Amino acid sequence: MSCTGHPFSRRHALAAGTGLVAGAFLPLAGASTSATASPHPAGSAHAASSGAYVNPVIWQDFADIDVIRVGGTYYASASTMHYSPGAPVLRSYDLVNWEIAGHSVPVLDFGAKYDLNGARGYVRGIWASSLAYRPSNRTFYWLGQIDFARTYVYTATAVEGPWNRLTTISTPYYDAGLLVDSDDSLYVAYGNTTISVAQLSPDGRSQVRTQQVFTTPPSVGTLEGARFYKINGQYYIFLTRPANGQYILKSSSGPFGPYTMRQVLLDLRGPIPGGGVPHQGGLVQTQSGAWYYLAFVDAYPGGRVPSLAPVTWTPDGWPVVQLVDGAWGVSYPSPVVPAPPRQVTPMIGVDTFEGTTLAPRWEWNHNPDNTKWSVGNGLTLRTATVTHDLYWARNTLTHRIQGPTSTATVQLDHSAMRDGDRAGLALLRDSSAWIGLRREGGVTRLVMVGGLTMDGNWNTTGTGTELASAPVSGTRVWLRASADIRPGAARPGVFSYSTDGTNFIRLGPAFSMGNDWRFFMGYRFALFNHATKALGGAVRVTRFELSVP
Repeated sequence: MSCTGHPFSRRHALAAGTGLVAGAFLPLAGASTSATASPHPAGSAHAASSGAYVNPVIWQDFADIDVIRVGGTYYASASTMHYSPGAPVLRSYDLVNWEIAGHSVPVLDFGAKYDLNGARGYVRGIWASSLAYRPSNRTFYWLGQIDFARTYVYTATAVEGPWNRLTTISTPYYDAGLLVDSDDSLYVAYGNTTISVAQLSPDGRSQVRTQQVFTTPPSVGTLEGARFYKINGQYYIFLTRPANGQYILKSSSGPFGPYTMRQVLLDLRGPIPGGGVPHQGGLVQTQSGAWYYLAFVDAYPGGRVPSLAPVTWTPDGWPVVQLVDGAWGVSYPSPVVPAPPRQVTPMIGVDTFEGTTLAPRWEWNHNPDNTKWSVGNGLTLRTATVTHDLYWARNTLTHRIQGPTSTATVQLDHSAMRDGDRAGLALLRDSSAWIGLRREGGVTRLVMVGGLTMDGNWNTTGTGTELASAPVSGTRVWLRASADIRPGAARPGVFSYSTDGTNFIRLGPAFSMGNDWRFFMGYRFALFNHATKALGGAVRVTRFELSVP
């Protein structure tokens, strides 16, 4: 991925059109990628098919996807920038239905700015990274660079964790793709326009060698977002042209090349009306030998959402995305896979914050102060920051929005708020708004606040203006935010409240959710509680529900 802070900025954010490599099709067998098992023969007794699936397969913000298969289970990793924990790991048994299983980076311990301590890490942190599995030690590997300074490697024997930092490497592997070769060697493809390959030591802790292997032709422009594969003895580096193309490099001479290039897609019409071109994802092979490409589609204001398409191969070993009426299909036949061992955990629904940990669908805006929150009989948020600026407030807890439209409803006990405190439910991005409670002079009021803004360098330019208010009695209130994240235009977010959990009253004007891509992450629902005078107050969220019409 690219960023305005990098020498190459992202191009054609929501390009649309058509274009694809054409050719005869022949599936490849016997592939070795960063995580595959020996496939069952197509049509074996292990396989079962069912109907069709609809894109996007996940209408939530999961970008820069790396996807692998380990045995009969599929895993994918995604970018999370300044959200903590970082690098979520998704799990599926059929490539269509996914759950969030855990996070590869438990805490963003890359400097004080990720703690909102004197600096901020907005649009930094976990960019495009790589997920791989090493059969020799039955271990998952996550690899990614931070702040163009160095690369970190984390490992775990189960994606749920615990994940531990294995090493830090001084070379920043920008937009890295990690390959576990068939001889157990570790290689990393990386770079922006100039593509390099590094070999790691057998223990994965250090770099043994790095070499430039390809320079992108000026006619193509920028290539980045590397994914690294070995398939039928050939080495492939899968690269994106942001944000409207996908290319692939192939070498028959080993991981260090030389490589030849072919266009996979360019300006291809995507499956989401108003959305962009599917790009920057990964290839994966099913147990039956079929291949799929899991890409993301720019779909702001919601973010970048995963879409799936089948892939076939030319006789000379180049991938071809299968189209429907000249476009990435809205629907395809479901992958032929064994029956799943269980149903995956839905990404929407109710959370009452029982137990001792947060569910993996939750991520904090920057690292939290872990002394200021707890779960069990609800989520308690104690004030962790004295500020008038929500963008500086620690312990703001976020949840991805479900598209195309969804509603978040929270039940909140505000009896322990203190004078000057602000607590509520936000639609959070570089332009934000919220509904919640403002306590001043011993009086608590319901308010809707808009005008929270950042500039292009992610500095705060507006801390918010109260646009509507209502009196509140008692100690319990329900807050609701409804979000329309269909792409292609600014979309409305609407706030309302209830005193009985049944009858909701709209508060304030509709909030216009912008669709600019430069913040990269899409809008999120956010639970917050911060002080403007002194610490010590608290609120308790006893129920959160994410629902769709």
